[in-house]
Amino acid sequence: MSALATAIYRGQERMPAPDPADRGLAYGDGLFETMRVSGAVVPWWDAHLARLANGARRLGIPAPDADWLAGEAAALLAAAPAEAVLKLVLTRGAGGRGYSPPEVTVPTVVLSVHPLPAPFDGPLTLRWCEVRLALQPRLAGLKHLNRLEQVLARAEWNDPAIHEGLMLDAAGRVTCATAANVFALVGGRWLTPALQEAGVAGIARGWVLANAPGAQEAELRPADIESAEALFLCNAVRGILPVGRLGQRAWAPHPALDELRRRLRRDVPAF
Repeated sequence: MSALATAIYRGQERMPAPDPADRGLAYGDGLFETMRVSGAVVPWWDAHLARLANGARRLGIPAPDADWLAGEAAALLAAAPAEAVLKLVLTRGAGGRGYSPPEVTVPTVVLSVHPLPAPFDGPLTLRWCEVRLALQPRLAGLKHLNRLEQVLARAEWNDPAIHEGLMLDAAGRVTCATAANVFALVGGRWLTPALQEAGVAGIARGWVLANAPGAQEAELRPADIESAEALFLCNAVRGILPVGRLGQRAWAPHPALDELRRRLRRDVPAF
């Protein structure tokens, strides 16, 4: 579905359209944030901006001024539905042919507003994906624009009864879903894959690690997931979604998961 509203900038100058020479289009040279909007504000705005700034620093792209960006986002959201999704794309900007970055970088910023996905309270049905994630520590954790692995993984099924797919990295470790992070309850503790070599460090993932007692990163294999006491996916748009089935493995509702979802709703009423 097309965006409800879009604003494109070269630096802080409003542009009618992206430059065809933009390195984000040519090479995926950039980052993005996908944010839940509730009551015309972004509940996790500061966390998204912190992740964007960290990613920009690691890629060597100048981050947009936080106050300017907040003002432009607020102006775009003023005419948007109260409940929506705000997407922010930051690229290195226009450059000539070839991979070498331009000596002078004027970043491109694209803000767009999208309808909120239809409510879905789960439980989710998952599958294992065949596509594996490459190991690249320089990019691990970043929400960068190179998402062909996820595109190929999501193309593996079109059954509407399957809601998401879990992905392994090239070493066979569980890493994430195609568009969410994963947590497994193992020995009474919520564990999520460590992301030193692949994957995206999600905003909702960060909230769980900070707010669920004993939650931590761990190396997880498919057997750990399939033998877990409970399983959920999370992202910054949908919050926490319980998993009910993965292949032949089924899970009943779990009180620890119910309590974590209640805690999230108290902290972020949008969820």
